[in-house]
Amino acid sequence: MKYSFFTLLALISSLSFAQITGTVTSDQNQPLPVVNIFIENTYTGTTTNNDGNYLLDVSKTGDYTITFQYLGYKTVKKKVSIKTFPFVLDVVLSEEDINLDEVVINSDENPANEIIRKTIANRKDNLNKLKAYKANFYSRGLLQLVDVPEKILGQEIGDLDGALDSTRSGIVYLSETISKLEYLSPKPIKETITASKISGDSNGFSFNNATDVEFNFYKNTFELGSEIVSPIADFAFNYYRYKLVGTFYDDLGNLINKIELLPKRQNDKAFGGFIYIIEDQWSLFGVDVTLTGQQAQIPAVDIFKIKQTFTYYDAEKLWVKTTQLFDFTFGIFGINGDGRFTAAYSNYDFNPNFDKNNFGREILSFEDNANKKDSLFWEDKRPVPLTNAEVEDYVKKDSIQLVRESKPYLDSIDGVNNKFKLGNILSGYSYNNSYKKTSFNITSPISKMAFNTVQGWNGSVTTNYTKRFEDRQQYFNLSSTINYGESDDRLRGTAQINYRFNRKNRAFISLSGGSKVEQFNPSLTSLEALNTSYSLYAEKNYLKIYDRSYAQLNYSQELVNGLFVYSDLSYNRRQPLFNTTDQAWYPQDDRNYTSNNPLDPTAFGVASFDAHHIMKFNLNTRINFGQNYMSYPFGKFNIPNGKIPTLYLGYEKGFASTNDNYNFDQFKAQLYQNVNLGNKGDFTYFIKGGVFNNADDIAFMDYHHFNGNQTNVVLDGNYINNFKILPYYALSTNKAYAEIHAEHNFKGYILNKIPLLNKLNYNLVLGFNAAATKENKPYTEYSIGLSNLGWGKVRFLRVDYVRAYQGSGLVNDTFLFGFSF
Repeated sequence: MKYSFFTLLALISSLSFAQITGTVTSDQNQPLPVVNIFIENTYTGTTTNNDGNYLLDVSKTGDYTITFQYLGYKTVKKKVSIKTFPFVLDVVLSEEDINLDEVVINSDENPANEIIRKTIANRKDNLNKLKAYKANFYSRGLLQLVDVPEKILGQEIGDLDGALDSTRSGIVYLSETISKLEYLSPKPIKETITASKISGDSNGFSFNNATDVEFNFYKNTFELGSEIVSPIADFAFNYYRYKLVGTFYDDLGNLINKIELLPKRQNDKAFGGFIYIIEDQWSLFGVDVTLTGQQAQIPAVDIFKIKQTFTYYDAEKLWVKTTQLFDFTFGIFGINGDGRFTAAYSNYDFNPNFDKNNFGREILSFEDNANKKDSLFWEDKRPVPLTNAEVEDYVKKDSIQLVRESKPYLDSIDGVNNKFKLGNILSGYSYNNSYKKTSFNITSPISKMAFNTVQGWNGSVTTNYTKRFEDRQQYFNLSSTINYGESDDRLRGTAQINYRFNRKNRAFISLSGGSKVEQFNPSLTSLEALNTSYSLYAEKNYLKIYDRSYAQLNYSQELVNGLFVYSDLSYNRRQPLFNTTDQAWYPQDDRNYTSNNPLDPTAFGVASFDAHHIMKFNLNTRINFGQNYMSYPFGKFNIPNGKIPTLYLGYEKGFASTNDNYNFDQFKAQLYQNVNLGNKGDFTYFIKGGVFNNADDIAFMDYHHFNGNQTNVVLDGNYINNFKILPYYALSTNKAYAEIHAEHNFKGYILNKIPLLNKLNYNLVLGFNAAATKENKPYTEYSIGLSNLGWGKVRFLRVDYVRAYQGSGLVNDTFLFGFSF
């Protein structure tokens, strides 16, 4: 009853601000959502909500002609004479009379094909017609879940901050934005958000923006998980068959062709549904298409739906998008739901007074206090009225927020969650003070158990304390780790203090120190986990480590847009370590453990370096050329330019060593780029190179180490920065070096065209790696693989066949299994 009362109040309030209001239904008495409504010969317009209700802002009484336009229905124009406000105007729309009478069918030619050919021929002209504009933009996003389980993988789900009702269903996200858009070809859209609202979060800022829903069917492809081929792309006939469903005339007398889209293959990145094409102009009148999550390779999603309506502006001779509906349904791990993002474009100005200097790298910003607009503002400015369910969600969530942000409530929730449970012995324990925004956790030594031939069985316990601040940008973190090895009977410990200054330039400082074992190549992040099983089951101890006692200061920051700097200064005492155990669960008759000397597997008791002290300094930069960014009040979100490679430059210096031979300098550079090739997939490359100075006799851990792999497994999903089957330290060097990694993922471009194979929705991946040093013949790897492997909606596996050559001879070939995220 309480929510119904607030709903009534909200609707009454909205009527007092909206001069023209009403409901649009079909002739079957069904409400029609996102009907395009505008006053003839003006740029004033609105759309209906999910319940078919609308609000149209008219400032003066008088005579008006109001147009109601909805894809698949006859356009209705209503002439009204308004003397007082509010003015109620309900409208009923009838479906279009689709027929084939206007088409002369030639039995030798599919009539839809000729229409599509002409539309494709005019695609670029239509794409380039809209050179510049200003417009108002409104977006509403809604996400709701249905019948959510109480636990997933043993973890309690709760009621998601009050979003779920007694049926375990409800709206979990509701957000709105009002924006001003500016566009000047070929620059990206520049958006200024003037108002932002999130249900249940009065301090939040919506992530709904125009760029994320810019689905332009005049482009050959656009991104929706993968690059999806437009039905009027230059190569569309390779992906689509077309059927002319029929024709009808719009209110302007244009003949509209309704074309059904029929993807040629089940998993092609191509839409089903319908497009509407204007005869003679060969422009889009509307779009009503679907795409499965399997086609987009977003397994959790069942289906996407996009519905766009275009309006004709006679003065500019332009058909322009005015409404868009983006729907999806999803389900995974027992969680099912759906979402809807409604977008409305209005008040177009096609002759804006700005030049290229108005457009920098900032493509999104917020006006001051954009998230502090009150309900009266939203009732006045919201172009699409809320549904009853949305009104209730705002009222309920806003009421809940006041309670859930209070200290008594937060303390009561923490009191329940902070209780120690038996399962914490395995998973670790966490303690939170939500009101003060602090947290403490300690890991379980059981979860961190590992084995290596130096320490034997060893376990680590990590404690972590974090304090977050009100502005959501700063945080302070203190952590420590204690590690004990049972075979070498050695206790080691480290501690670290971190502080992030903000999320705009991401200034970050940390101070750390202590004693720990470290790999000669610390980039082999997955090896420690793999080494335990390979050692105990196969008697292969790939992990090679040394003892490091250190104190280190790190600092990083984005100096200017696109230029990042990372630096560290450290004192190090480094000592060699040796095997202390030969324990193995399944000893192998044909092999024994190797030594802990990465230079010589048979050199037991022989160190690869002398114990020493040394100072280290690193200065690295990353340059993202042409980087755009979005400015939120609580942070800066960067958008790298995929058309230009990212450049990395670095300098490393070892100095003040107790062994003069261990002092050195290294200069290095890297180049990385992921090239989007549209329907042909993605091509990615990573090139590295470096030179040493005064480094003839440096310690082995200061060499350049190539990221090898001897386990036939990839755990971290990193394929572009690693060699697939190179022995870990086979090519390590203190001389000039170069390496290249390249990979092309066809994203279905090849396999989706092969009968039977196309039903599997696998991706063909070709790879190439190469390394060159002064001491060794060039090393190369060639690979062919399949990604997107799995079952049903679980598709994160990959397999590769790899052949490796050194000089002109084959040195190894094998299969590689792993994860692909």
